[in-house]
Amino acid sequence: MNNLKKELEKNNNYFKNEISTLIVGRATPSLVEDVMVDYYGSLVPLKQVATISIPDPRSILIQPWDKGQLKDIEKAINIAQLGFNPINDGKAIRIAVPQPTEERRKELAKHLNGIMEKFKISIRNFREDIMREIKKREKDGIIGEDERFREQEQVQKIIDEYNKKLEEEAQKKEKEIMTV
Repeated sequence: MNNLKKELEKNNNYFKNEISTLIVGRATPSLVEDVMVDYYGSLVPLKQVATISIPDPRSILIQPWDKGQLKDIEKAINIAQLGFNPINDGKAIRIAVPQPTEERRKELAKHLNGIMEKFKISIRNFREDIMREIKKREKDGIIGEDERFREQEQVQKIIDEYNKKLEEEAQKKEKEIMTV
């Protein structure tokens, strides 16, 4: 049961990270911080080679610690195809985060639901693995039938709780996406 909760918590945190990168019209460091940059022959996340700040709700300012990396950072952002047009002023890179259109918002909401469904499937897979283990323990004589039913009920309760958390996060993000 403890392993199940740990796995589900990891799954939930990964889901939050995954949906945090969806562009909703407001600038956040999470939109670019994991872009992989060529740093002297090694690929590293942008957050490890630059300071990422939000000077206003519609722009991102990236200040590399090594000014010689400006071109590489600009190139990495373009390669990542995030839909941004980075502007290199010689000291930093500025990115204007565009306001998504109504069509794009609906597309993002649909994509969000697809991501949520993928995570629900992984939760279902966790449940099936645990249920198989419980049935195996009963078959091997480790637990009785009553204990099997009790454990299965407990697992289902935990699964339902995490599915609800997932849906709440998705609803919150969808509201954020659809807000103009």
